Amino acid sequence: MNIEEIKDLKLKANEVRRLSIEMIYRAKSGHPGGSLSAAEILVTLYFKILRVDPKNPEWPDRDRFILSKGHASAAYYSVLAMKGYFPMDELKNFRKINSMLQGHPTIHIPGVDMTTGSLGQGFSTSLGMALAGKIDNKDYRVFTLLGDGELDEGIVWEAAMSAVHNKLDNLIAIIDRNMYQLDGNTEKILSLGNVAKKFEIFGWEVREIDGHSIPEIYISIMELMNKNGKPKAIIAKTVKGKGVSFMENTHEFHGKAPNKEEYEKAMKELEEERMKILSD
Repeated sequence: MNIEEIKDLKLKANEVRRLSIEMIYRAKSGHPGGSLSAAEILVTLYFKILRVDPKNPEWPDRDRFILSKGHASAAYYSVLAMKGYFPMDELKNFRKINSMLQGHPTIHIPGVDMTTGSLGQGFSTSLGMALAGKIDNKDYRVFTLLGDGELDEGIVWEAAMSAVHNKLDNLIAIIDRNMYQLDGNTEKILSLGNVAKKFEIFGWEVREIDGHSIPEIYISIMELMNKNGKPKAIIAKTVKGKGVSFMENTHEFHGKAPNKEEYEKAMKELEEERMKILSD
């Protein structure tokens, strides 16, 4: 990627954060913390890596993406709308009764490959999709984004073993390692220890990166596009609530919508960040 491409993706990540805060504020409900931490990962995937076609969401040979941490739907929907899967105006209906865009992704939304929300199940489904690709001799890749609190689920490690057993080198899991889950710091709730080592011991090929560095995200994924018989895991070190000072590194905004004062402050900070990106 060149400098202008990186700058464009930074602006898109900033836009994802702004849209996410707006959506959650309007709905008076949602999960800003985990949406903000995943912005760079999502825009790099959708605007630089994934082979998808918004005009043909059911294209059989498309890459698959599963948001296993389904509570980060505000960021996911923002990216899908920006990519052209549905009109941007639809974001205004986030979490409203009878809206297409409910609190967690559902399969009827254009571009969504799996209904998620029950943690761990999205990861397991991504394994099934990758296995189906192997059986059908398809060359699509399967990407799944997990939260680190989600790694508390036993189903994750069952799937991790199965992926190695089945040599699913078309599967790439990205762990949003922001260190916080619903009730607090992950290491205080249930220590995960060295996540990278755990996946390596299970037999995965692993990279540890700065999850807010677009070049690192891009390069690490491209390096892992090899057919070596191993599933791939990227441990992306991120900041919960990234981009909004009072939401960063706390579980307080895991599932809490900002009030009017907090909304205005958040939007002001994000606009200042946008101007900084433009001036760099």
